Amino acid sequence: MLRPRVPVNPAPTGLVAPLVHPTTGDVTYGATALPECACNHAPAATTDQPRVQLPAVRLTPAGLVAVVAGGAGLVLVVGAVLVYMLLAVAITGASVAVCAVVLRSLLNGQNHR
Repeated sequence: MLRPRVPVNPAPTGLVAPLVHPTTGDVTYGATALPECACNHAPAATTDQPRVQLPAVRLTPAGLVAVVAGGAGLVLVVGAVLVYMLLAVAITGASVAVCAVVLRSLLNGQNHR
Protein backbone atom coordinates (compact mmCIF):
# COMPACT_ATOMS: atom_id res chain seq x y z
CA MET A 1 0.00 0.00 0.00
CA LEU A 2 2.86 2.40 0.77
CA ARG A 3 4.94 1.51 -2.28
CA PRO A 4 3.93 3.47 -5.35
CA ARG A 5 3.42 1.50 -8.51
CA VAL A 6 5.35 2.85 -11.48
CA PRO A 7 3.27 2.80 -14.66
CA VAL A 8 4.49 0.86 -17.65
CA ASN A 9 6.22 3.11 -20.18
CA PRO A 10 5.89 2.29 -23.88
CA ALA A 11 9.24 2.00 -25.65
CA PRO A 12 9.82 3.83 -28.96
CA THR A 13 9.64 0.47 -30.75
CA GLY A 14 6.06 -0.01 -29.67
CA LEU A 15 6.95 -2.77 -27.19
CA VAL A 16 5.68 -2.23 -23.68
CA ALA A 17 8.27 -3.08 -21.00
CA PRO A 18 7.96 -2.59 -17.22
CA LEU A 19 10.58 -0.49 -15.46
CA VAL A 20 11.17 -3.10 -12.74
CA HIS A 21 12.52 -6.38 -14.08
CA PRO A 22 12.15 -9.68 -12.20
CA THR A 23 15.32 -10.81 -10.42
CA THR A 24 14.48 -14.51 -10.09
CA GLY A 25 14.72 -17.21 -12.69
CA ASP A 26 16.89 -17.67 -15.74
CA VAL A 27 17.20 -14.45 -17.69
CA THR A 28 17.49 -15.02 -21.40
CA TYR A 29 17.97 -12.37 -24.05
CA GLY A 30 16.70 -13.40 -27.41
CA ALA A 31 17.41 -17.07 -28.07
CA THR A 32 20.56 -17.56 -25.95
CA ALA A 33 21.46 -16.99 -22.31
CA LEU A 34 24.39 -14.86 -21.26
CA PRO A 35 27.70 -16.77 -21.05
CA GLU A 36 29.31 -17.50 -17.70
CA CYS A 37 32.17 -15.31 -16.51
CA ALA A 38 35.59 -16.69 -17.46
CA CYS A 39 37.44 -14.76 -14.73
CA ASN A 40 39.14 -16.49 -11.82
CA HIS A 41 37.51 -14.81 -8.85
CA ALA A 42 38.69 -15.52 -5.32
CA PRO A 43 35.96 -16.97 -3.09
CA ALA A 44 34.55 -14.73 -0.42
CA ALA A 45 36.34 -14.94 2.91
CA THR A 46 34.36 -16.88 5.47
CA THR A 47 34.92 -17.16 9.19
CA ASP A 48 33.86 -20.28 11.01
CA GLN A 49 33.88 -18.58 14.41
CA PRO A 50 30.53 -17.20 15.58
CA ARG A 51 30.43 -13.50 16.26
CA VAL A 52 30.00 -12.50 19.88
CA GLN A 53 27.45 -9.75 20.41
CA LEU A 54 28.60 -7.39 23.17
CA PRO A 55 26.35 -4.80 24.75
CA ALA A 56 26.91 -1.31 23.39
CA VAL A 57 27.29 0.40 26.78
CA ARG A 58 28.31 -1.14 30.08
CA LEU A 59 27.29 0.83 33.15
CA THR A 60 28.60 0.35 36.65
CA PRO A 61 26.14 0.77 39.51
CA ALA A 62 27.52 4.26 40.21
CA GLY A 63 27.18 5.18 36.53
CA LEU A 64 23.62 3.91 36.49
CA VAL A 65 22.76 6.03 39.54
CA ALA A 66 24.34 9.06 37.85
CA VAL A 67 22.32 8.50 34.66
CA VAL A 68 19.06 8.11 36.58
CA ALA A 69 19.77 11.21 38.69
CA GLY A 70 20.68 13.22 35.61
CA GLY A 71 17.51 12.12 33.82
CA ALA A 72 15.33 12.99 36.82
CA GLY A 73 17.02 16.39 37.11
CA LEU A 74 16.50 17.05 33.43
CA VAL A 75 12.79 16.19 33.70
CA LEU A 76 12.41 18.53 36.69
CA VAL A 77 14.19 21.41 34.97
CA VAL A 78 12.19 21.03 31.74
CA GLY A 79 8.95 20.80 33.74
CA ALA A 80 9.79 23.94 35.72
CA VAL A 81 10.62 25.85 32.54
CA LEU A 82 7.34 24.82 30.92
CA VAL A 83 5.33 25.77 34.02
CA TYR A 84 6.99 29.19 34.17
CA MET A 85 6.34 29.76 30.47
CA LEU A 86 2.67 28.89 30.97
CA LEU A 87 2.54 31.21 33.98
CA ALA A 88 4.09 34.04 31.94
CA VAL A 89 1.48 33.57 29.22
CA ALA A 90 -1.34 33.58 31.79
CA ILE A 91 -0.05 36.76 33.47
CA THR A 92 0.37 38.47 30.11
CA GLY A 93 -3.18 37.52 29.08
CA ALA A 94 -4.62 38.79 32.36
CA SER A 95 -2.77 42.10 32.10
CA VAL A 96 -3.93 42.60 28.51
CA ALA A 97 -7.51 41.89 29.59
CA VAL A 98 -7.26 44.45 32.44
CA CYS A 99 -5.81 47.05 30.03
CA ALA A 100 -8.67 46.40 27.60
CA VAL A 101 -11.28 46.87 30.33
CA VAL A 102 -9.64 50.10 31.52
CA LEU A 103 -9.40 51.51 27.98
CA ARG A 104 -13.00 50.57 27.27
CA SER A 105 -14.22 52.33 30.40
CA LEU A 106 -12.15 55.44 29.57
CA LEU A 107 -13.48 55.58 26.00
CA ASN A 108 -17.08 55.00 27.09
CA GLY A 109 -16.74 57.67 29.78
CA GLN A 110 -15.99 60.34 27.16
CA ASN A 111 -19.17 59.56 25.21
CA HIS A 112 -21.45 60.00 28.25
CA ARG A 113 -20.26 63.52 29.12
